[in-house]
Amino acid sequence: MIEPAHPRISVVRQCELLGLARSSLYYEPCRESPYNEALLRLLDEQYLRTPFYGVARMTASLQRQGYAVNPKRVRRLLRLMGLEAVYPKPRLSVSGPASKIYPYLLREVAIIRPDQVWAADITYIRRYRGWLYLMAILDWFSRYVVSWEVSTTLAADFCLAALARALASGRPEICNTDQGSQFTSGVWSARLEAAGVAISMDGRGRVFDNIFTERLWRSVKYEEVYLHDYQTVAEAVAGLKRYFAFYNDARLHAALDYRTPGEVYGAGRRSLAPLRAPGGCAPLAPAGVPGALGSGGV
Repeated sequence: MIEPAHPRISVVRQCELLGLARSSLYYEPCRESPYNEALLRLLDEQYLRTPFYGVARMTASLQRQGYAVNPKRVRRLLRLMGLEAVYPKPRLSVSGPASKIYPYLLREVAIIRPDQVWAADITYIRRYRGWLYLMAILDWFSRYVVSWEVSTTLAADFCLAALARALASGRPEICNTDQGSQFTSGVWSARLEAAGVAISMDGRGRVFDNIFTERLWRSVKYEEVYLHDYQTVAEAVAGLKRYFAFYNDARLHAALDYRTPGEVYGAGRRSLAPLRAPGGCAPLAPAGVPGALGSGGV
């Protein structure tokens, strides 16, 4: 919101009007050391192979590879990436009182058509130096990536941008997320409710409630991210844009009888269009239309 080159209002005055300390305007967060960034990459790869490894096993795995690390460092790096071992656990994390948590609506629900359920999630995408956050909205029935976006921070803006593009091309009956702050924010919930979408959230400690999105992250990382050493944000965006186009319209899925997500999504929407049009839903566009896939801009 600060305009350093504003012709009439100085930077000092702009900071005063916003209640912002001027020093924070010039603050740049400290980067992780090259050694820690190498550890982050290894932990990210190991987690995809063995998501049930806790801090002790992750530490032992790195030590067996010759890295001098202790559990304290491994625990901090895992928390930095938002990774935790998959196992049943009690109430280790309680949302703030201002966060509204919605019930999980998908238990024992048969997913039989496109736009019945969308799921949204966030993951880390590594670069040569540093990390990005990738958010995607996935149609559960077809595995079609309806929209996606990347950001250098975890502010909710990039999630809202992806949601706006997704809702411009269609509307689900249910949207499922985890209980992250981006998805428990009032703005996210308000946009879904205004569109007439039922909100569902994963239960605490139930990582398999959103298993299809977790499988998407595995595919994205093994088939694209780990094969390319992104040097810049622009390279990462270009690579992800290329991959999601391939994933939607060229990658064959065994679970879809070796069809592509785009084929299943487009065919399903076309077959439902005559039934849904009188209900006043958003216009139904076939797979691959402009706007159906996020630009990936930061």
